[in-house]
Amino acid sequence: MLRIGVIGIVLKQDKSTALAIQNLLSNFSSIIIGRMGVPDRETGISTISVIVKGTNEQISALSGKLGKLDEVYVKSAITSFEIEG
Repeated sequence: MLRIGVIGIVLKQDKSTALAIQNLLSNFSSIIIGRMGVPDRETGISTISVIVKGTNEQISALSGKLGKLDEVYVKSAITSFEIEG
């Protein structure tokens, strides 16, 4: 069963970290419905919200890989709503 979820990402603005996040999101593009990034130039912190549709395993894999990056903080929420797929 597929589920809808949200992954929240907070990172310190660092071009190499941002590139690593971009690469991971590209690798998981098949489960990404949409995303929005908001930089806060004043504090040097960026936030990204990613809406996903996938299995628990797929969503957890993406969250886990993001969380292993330096200076990246991740929280995911998966709904109980199920989609056959």
